[in-house]
Amino acid sequence: MSITAIDAKSLTGDMPLRRLLGAYLAEARSECVRYLRAPGFLLPVLLFPTMFYLLFGIVIHQNAEGDAARYLLASYGVFGVMSPGLFGFGVSLAMERENGLLTLKRALPMPPGAYLLGKMVMAMLSSGVIAVLLLAMAIGLAHVPLDAAQAGWFLATSMLGVLPFCALGMLVGTLVKGQGAPAIINIIYLPMSFLSGLWIPLPLLPSALQRIAPIWPSAHLQALALRALGMGHAAVGSNVAVLLIFGLACFALAVRRLRRLG
Repeated sequence: MSITAIDAKSLTGDMPLRRLLGAYLAEARSECVRYLRAPGFLLPVLLFPTMFYLLFGIVIHQNAEGDAARYLLASYGVFGVMSPGLFGFGVSLAMERENGLLTLKRALPMPPGAYLLGKMVMAMLSSGVIAVLLLAMAIGLAHVPLDAAQAGWFLATSMLGVLPFCALGMLVGTLVKGQGAPAIINIIYLPMSFLSGLWIPLPLLPSALQRIAPIWPSAHLQALALRALGMGHAAVGSNVAVLLIFGLACFALAVRRLRRLG
């Protein structure tokens, strides 16, 4: 353990609860303000899923029968939720680790988890905004009949569903350098979206791809999103368990990697 880490830990060890909570809130607030001042990151994260849903979920399927718009609301919701988790954690952590900001943060008299909690809060808020935008388009433009409970469950699923992808992004951010992080994240993000049936429904994919779909966390989150919107009959418990185990495993590996980096 480095001297700076020991100093920071000794300074926060006897911090009163009120100051401890204040430190967490201050870091979360600074993380949100930082990203609000960086539209180059935030706008693509918000606009990509809404633009895709407008084109493929509303314009192309405006005369389609059945629940195409409802199904694609779940698919593009998951596609949008993955982005702030992977890029917000993975790319920013890799860059901040490389330029020394992470070392500076660890030297400050602040709780060690405040840095990660701030990024997590930012990812959850971004996911919530994406879900609200998609819901507004689905109800206002595609006239998808949704009641308040379904909309609320979809919003909650989106905001909590980003956490396993935060853990995955955090793990990637500890493994690659800043310049290579966007490319590596895209290599994970785009194929995973396709292979889990977010762009093309799984029944339309080759049988070999259907059989391996359960290994992708996005497939389980899509099943939960469909269930929240009144579609699908997947067992919620098994999907939640897979996402929980996946997130905890990635988080544990990322923490271990950060400790080894010093």
